[in-house]
Amino acid sequence: MTAPVIRRVAVVGAGTMGGGIAQAAAQAGFPTRLTDADPAAAERALGAMGARLRKGVELGKVPAETVGAALGNVRITPDLASAVAEADLVVEAVPEELELKRDLFRRLAAAAPPTALLASNTSSISIAKIAEAADPRRTLGLHFFNPVHLMALVEVVAPEVLDPAALAAAREFVAALGKEAVVVRDTPGFATSRLGIALGLEAIRMLEQGVASAPDIDRAMELGYRHPMGPLRLGDLVGLDVRLGIATNLWRELGSESFRPPALLERMVARGRLGQKSGRGFYLWRDGKAVESAPLEAE
Repeated sequence: MTAPVIRRVAVVGAGTMGGGIAQAAAQAGFPTRLTDADPAAAERALGAMGARLRKGVELGKVPAETVGAALGNVRITPDLASAVAEADLVVEAVPEELELKRDLFRRLAAAAPPTALLASNTSSISIAKIAEAADPRRTLGLHFFNPVHLMALVEVVAPEVLDPAALAAAREFVAALGKEAVVVRDTPGFATSRLGIALGLEAIRMLEQGVASAPDIDRAMELGYRHPMGPLRLGDLVGLDVRLGIATNLWRELGSESFRPPALLERMVARGRLGQKSGRGFYLWRDGKAVESAPLEAE
């Protein structure tokens, strides 16, 4: 195939990650269509983009004159086929469910231009399994990190059958966003999720066993290993339901006890303690910030 020069982007899914990816593309100057099965979610994502950009201006990290241009580059398009009809790159950011993604990619392959790159933001699901429903030569992973507007890394997941021209175009796109790409094979958990989840689950087991408090476990990694954020606070930020989903998938795929979800994590998710988005996880959260560790007695 002849991979396109990426000029127009479509993002499918307007949750935390989809909204962040759309913002990154729009800030970099790409006309960006954002679509979601829930139109209200797309409107909320656009509002959140504006808030992040204005906060960036307050902090001196975003030029004030670029805010209007960035928001002007984003167009909410409720109809999926219309949203992707002219895209050179489509990035999927829907929940981590294989059949949901396969069905979506089947529709994307039919609605997007035949040269468009089809990318999944999945953090753990096999790209090859997703691509079976589309065109494997132009389907790859673009795994962004939360919060997208601050994180410099994008994990580019390249299945064996991916066209080299498609990989090159994807890497150029990542560079255009001002981010850095690492290229990994299509293997369960890729590189970052496999390492990050293993660390995060062990931190939960340590908390479960009373080895140390959540703040002390986190500070140990921050001060001892220079991690910018400890594994428990990071889990809260990502979403404990997301963590549980990834862990379950890796445990199923790899068969390693390192990825068996701890009982504490399962109970917290079942009780709606999801981290920042619910206001309570390993920490109590107010106004988007962790204010103190959350008691676990009820768990």
